Amino acid sequence: MTTDTPTTGLQLRSLVTSSGDLELSLARVAIPEPGADGVVIRIEATPINPSDLGLLLGAADMTTARTSGAGDDAKVTATIPERFRAAMAARADQSMPVGNEGAGVVIKTGASHGARALLGKTVATFGGAMYAQYRAVKAAECLVLPDGATPADGASCFVNPLTALGMVATMRLEGHTALVHTAAASNLGQMLNKICLKDGVGLVNIVRSPAQAEILRGIGAVHIVDSSTTTFKADLTAALVATGATIAFDAIGGGKLAGQILSGMEVAANQAGGGYSRYGSTTHKQVYIYGGLDTGPTELTRSFGMAWGIGGWLLPPFLQKIGPAEGQKLRARVAAELKTTFASHYTAVVSLSEALSLDHIAVYNQRATGTKYLINPAQ
Repeated sequence: MTTDTPTTGLQLRSLVTSSGDLELSLARVAIPEPGADGVVIRIEATPINPSDLGLLLGAADMTTARTSGAGDDAKVTATIPERFRAAMAARADQSMPVGNEGAGVVIKTGASHGARALLGKTVATFGGAMYAQYRAVKAAECLVLPDGATPADGASCFVNPLTALGMVATMRLEGHTALVHTAAASNLGQMLNKICLKDGVGLVNIVRSPAQAEILRGIGAVHIVDSSTTTFKADLTAALVATGATIAFDAIGGGKLAGQILSGMEVAANQAGGGYSRYGSTTHKQVYIYGGLDTGPTELTRSFGMAWGIGGWLLPPFLQKIGPAEGQKLRARVAAELKTTFASHYTAVVSLSEALSLDHIAVYNQRATGTKYLINPAQ
């Protein structure tokens, strides 16, 4: 089944060369025929998430970036510092597609009933290789967007919404009752606040500037602490006492923040009572690092007893852990609240070739609040 079916389309590719360079370019690739249960989507919106930048830019020093060619023939080249090349060796000389998620219109389907039912529908998918004009995926991997929703509305309906919902679900699965989130004024952080406010979950928001704090106040966040202030540690502890939060999700990664959160949790636990122990409180305190806005070492000053843990958290392993049925419940909630709880906001919309502009790269590579980009490959 088909509407308009081209045979090739442009796709953004990232290549790390064995000589130590990053190369970004657009390649014209064949569009595969969908299998019986497959569809072809014309991609009209796909976001540049922090999780995409690790693959897109690798460990390159983008201050060394230079361009050649123009338009669809543009190429960006940047140098990877010597100390990072070993970590990039596994992907050397492999031209890799980029883009975790996106949305568009189904233009071709396989023969199965489920696939044919999607023809002409606006759908979102979490299929990878989304920085492309066309993408072939299984029909089961598509989320049909509500009537009236545009591809831009649904472009970011997987990574950030499911991550935010996954954090709350992890909190519950592990027996905690409230949580902490860093980089809290981000798109994801704002979604998490709306979830917690709606579900009655205590949330401590850690931001890095008064401007970010103001963003959260505007959406009704209750507990906001600013790490740039001299009273940060005291404010954090007070918020932990008020909420009883004993699990945190940290987008920063490097530096002292994870340790400061654990220390504040320990103080809060001791204030809740239970008597003195030289081994610290028996309340388990957990920090999950899920991002790397600070790529330096994670520094821990041991002042939080012995009942604690620190580890990594990613969305795909979490979805595997809870299984397809529970994952579908989360997706259904995202679809139902697409324009409210899970609405995303973008700084700019660019074409595939414009995404290779050094000026645009300099902005979206900041990974800063208020610099989220959307690519429209159909432009």
